[in-house]
Amino acid sequence: MNRQGQAHRVMARWALIAALFTVVVVMLGAWTRLVDAGLGCPDWPGCYGFLTVPQSESSIATANARFPESPVDASKGWPEMIHRYAAGTLGLIVFGLAGYAVRRRREGVPVKLPLFIAGFIVLQGLFGMWTVTLQLWPKVVALHLLGGFTTLSLLTLLTLRLRGRHRPLPPDRESALARLRPWLYGGLALVILQIALGAWTAANYAAVACPDLPTCQGQWWPENMDFRHGFDLLQTIGPNYLGGQLTADGRVAIHVSHRLGAIIVLVYFSALLLALWRQVRHTPLQSMVLLTAAALVVQIVLGLANVAFHIPLSVAVAHNAMGAGLLLTVIHMLWRVHGTARQPVAEPDKTTTNHHEVPA
Repeated sequence: MNRQGQAHRVMARWALIAALFTVVVVMLGAWTRLVDAGLGCPDWPGCYGFLTVPQSESSIATANARFPESPVDASKGWPEMIHRYAAGTLGLIVFGLAGYAVRRRREGVPVKLPLFIAGFIVLQGLFGMWTVTLQLWPKVVALHLLGGFTTLSLLTLLTLRLRGRHRPLPPDRESALARLRPWLYGGLALVILQIALGAWTAANYAAVACPDLPTCQGQWWPENMDFRHGFDLLQTIGPNYLGGQLTADGRVAIHVSHRLGAIIVLVYFSALLLALWRQVRHTPLQSMVLLTAAALVVQIVLGLANVAFHIPLSVAVAHNAMGAGLLLTVIHMLWRVHGTARQPVAEPDKTTTNHHEVPA
């Protein structure tokens, strides 16, 4: 294997590790939020001015003196700090990827995308800080959650680029898939919007607003919904938003919107995946269609279980993780369809198979 192929292989391995570790960070973030530990440490980046959660009597006394309005609660502090340690580790991996890309740029590895991801990690760190310093201001919390999914998507794209081109399909299949690409982009947009709705639901503690299924508070269309209040993007900075500040009517509007979004995604992808299946059956792409369908079904089931069992921690964390999984399957399928349809048929170089140069 030549140096170019080796550089791609090493970088692809670390990009995949970073993507998988991002899933862990996203799940830890969901765990932190769900156990109401978002303000478990009232300062940033430390915890009450310490590198870890205060444990000794003297440390706890010092911490309580520094933040008398937020007495030490180790059961809240540790989830927050574990999430921060994991996010910091991810940052180091991403910076390492960017540094490696810059050093090996003459060997054809992507440079712009790793540098962009490194810059985005810095922004994501700032949102993590503002989440604490602005006391869980819903807009910042929602953007921070979306930032985690964005980081995961970017690292997945980097991994796919480094892994190389796909096996071409027959010309007639390629033409059919090319016609479906706009619909796949539409599906991606719907998934992103639904994740954004989920982030807004979580940031405003609206998951428990409708405790029944399939109705909400015994009504198919609750009369007390207040969409203007629920989607008020001008909420003031200052109050402690732990537990939420919205009225029940606003939270019901958010929850119902999230449910409607899930129905739209389910109907849209049912039709789209059926159309894709007709084109890719008995080809390498059929596994991606099946995987996307499985992720969609599991995500819907987890969403229903959240309501039916009143937001159990394990189910709620899994719902967040599967949201990321659904997003990645759609991105991967779109990448495969887009790349397969546009790339020319060529015999792979035996010395650099799956490690060809990909422009930044």
